[in-house]
Amino acid sequence: MLVDKKIVKLIEEGRFNDPFSILGKHKDKFEGKEVTVLRTYQPDAVEVIAVLGGKKKSAPLKKYPDSNLFEIILEDDEVEDYSFQVSYEDGTEISMHDPYAFEKQIPDFDLQIWGEGNHRRAYTFMGSHPRTIDGVDGVLFVVCAPSASRVSVVGDFNVWDGRRHVMRKYIDQGLWEIFIPGLKVGTKYKYEIASPYGGPPSLKSDPYGFYYEKRPQTASVVQNIGSYDWQDEDWIEDKRANNQRLDGPVSVYEVHLGSWKRKKPTEDDEDGFLTYRELAETLIPYVKDMGYTHIELLPIAEHPYDPSWGYQITGYFAPTSRFGTPQDFKYFIDECHKAEIGVLIDWVPAHFTKDDHGLRKFDGTALYEHADPRQGEHKDWGTKIFNFGRTEVMNFLISNAVFWFDEYHIDGIRVDAVASMLYLDYSREDGEWIPNKYGGRENLEAIEFLKRFNSVVHQEFPGIVTMAEESTAWPMVSRPTDIGGLGFDFKWNMGWMNDTLKYIEVDPIFRKYHQNQLTFSMIYAFTENFILPFSHDEVVHGKRSMLSKMPGDDWQKKANLRLLYTYMYVHPGKKLLFMGCEFGQWQEWNAMEELHWEQGNHPFHAEIRECVTDLNKVYKQEPALFEVDYDWEGFEWIDFSDADNSVISFLRYGKENETNVVCAFNFTPTVHHSYRVGVPEGGTYTVLLNSDLAKYGGSDAGEASYKATKGDWQGQPYSIEITLPPLAGIILKKK
Repeated sequence: MLVDKKIVKLIEEGRFNDPFSILGKHKDKFEGKEVTVLRTYQPDAVEVIAVLGGKKKSAPLKKYPDSNLFEIILEDDEVEDYSFQVSYEDGTEISMHDPYAFEKQIPDFDLQIWGEGNHRRAYTFMGSHPRTIDGVDGVLFVVCAPSASRVSVVGDFNVWDGRRHVMRKYIDQGLWEIFIPGLKVGTKYKYEIASPYGGPPSLKSDPYGFYYEKRPQTASVVQNIGSYDWQDEDWIEDKRANNQRLDGPVSVYEVHLGSWKRKKPTEDDEDGFLTYRELAETLIPYVKDMGYTHIELLPIAEHPYDPSWGYQITGYFAPTSRFGTPQDFKYFIDECHKAEIGVLIDWVPAHFTKDDHGLRKFDGTALYEHADPRQGEHKDWGTKIFNFGRTEVMNFLISNAVFWFDEYHIDGIRVDAVASMLYLDYSREDGEWIPNKYGGRENLEAIEFLKRFNSVVHQEFPGIVTMAEESTAWPMVSRPTDIGGLGFDFKWNMGWMNDTLKYIEVDPIFRKYHQNQLTFSMIYAFTENFILPFSHDEVVHGKRSMLSKMPGDDWQKKANLRLLYTYMYVHPGKKLLFMGCEFGQWQEWNAMEELHWEQGNHPFHAEIRECVTDLNKVYKQEPALFEVDYDWEGFEWIDFSDADNSVISFLRYGKENETNVVCAFNFTPTVHHSYRVGVPEGGTYTVLLNSDLAKYGGSDAGEASYKATKGDWQGQPYSIEITLPPLAGIILKKK
């Protein structure tokens, strides 16, 4: 026997971290001769036979005393290939290729750029990948755990025994690798990781895993995600960029897939979730009929806890298995593109969940997070904060962003909680945060990460868009990185959202005292490329649903909501509305149940939905409402000073000045007859949309058109006398 007893003991105890130096095929000297030695570790085996050279020769291995290590010494110099026939105590027999017979598989180039922190597609070798190596089918596993004292792949295939498939370590890069012959797509697995500080090893899901078991189970599952046959080449090459230009119409329907609709639960599916394929057949036609240009999905990556809505992630590279397989999710996106609907996903690089099977203390140390809680603990959400200064984290997150565009053909990413990333003192008191190296509160590593993220994805995927949920006055969020910006295409306009909702929730009697809340947004409207969001965050946690926020009786609530939506659709900026808001659901959103479609199909609510549908139609048809969203050339006040009547009016312009529309709003329940509004040209002005129409549940006040008369009024050379309906907005255009 050629292996030292101490090493045999370490192998038996699961404490040996260099298995490739002992197991597999090795040249050695025995009794003065050059020999070939085969070794394998097989717990519970009673006999192991080496099958040499394609079954031309076989020989039994000898078992080390008081161990499960088997060895055979061969005088034959050339053992080109071999396998093992293993018999176990329970009478089973298996034929297997030796996982320790294979050379290193990670290319040198990948190792180099990984070490630099510059890898954009680490998922091409990290994680689990079905491979055929030297004519043998199996799965290649690669994981990052630089501080671990041992890493093993475990699963049903090895009875979750971490001694059986200990991985090879790349010392310089902190990576571990093993190719396990015979494993197939569908194999469940985890990594067993021994901490450098001792104690029991931990079981971790694969950070780069492409698929997970359905919660509450947490194992990763081997998948061949490249097997889908995409049909969206025309969309990707020609239509995508045109569908989300800064000077184009962008109207987003924000969706939580688990609660848009559900089906009746069964014994096999107690959740009643629609699958990705069922959602393709139901959600896509609904969104198309409503006239939206995009669907935005709340975080779709794997997460263990339903009430987190997907914002506390464990599987960053895995679409959640709640709704089906990766191929099913690709089908959903493919069908969206066939319907010419863009797909945006919510992405969460700011923080991650503390669940034991996730990223927290992944290798026994703070690998992905900061060790100091003043930097690594997110107090608001009870999560961990990424350490953006580590090359492993930069590789992980940049590759993850690229992954969703590359593998799933998404059209844009909305980055969650950007403000919490930018500021070291975000939601912290004095003494609870650590200044940067210059003594400031800016998170320099996070800023660099966001800039690199935006630079990389725009370089790799022309035509895609990125959006920031950023609630502070941080400058140039949606400006290019080469002029000092963060590089996003769009920024959510949280200021507009907050001010507008505060205003609309005021009783109309008192709105004249709050006119500035309505008009203040134009002070900063063109400082960023804004999206106007009424998102999921505004209809939960006691904030009430959009309809319930509105003051007055049911008729007034409904009129106020139509008025609010009309105002949003003509205000500069792209549009976003959360599901259920389009038909005015009374209840707050509950992620644990489907929307209240019994209301959505009732005439009272269906009329609100018809108004939103028509708003989308008018919005997409009128260049003045989208072509110049981010410059004063696209907007002109007619009058913002009529606070006594709570009336505002303004012009929107397209790139050609003649493509203008007149927008007027009455935020009181009083009808204003013969209300004069200044206009830039003579002629007849047709009403494109009146939110007070009877078909929307309104009073049907007003005319279909108005003729302009010459004479200066409100700084314009002409004027029209219109009927301003109660709690309504009207959009007019000269014939």
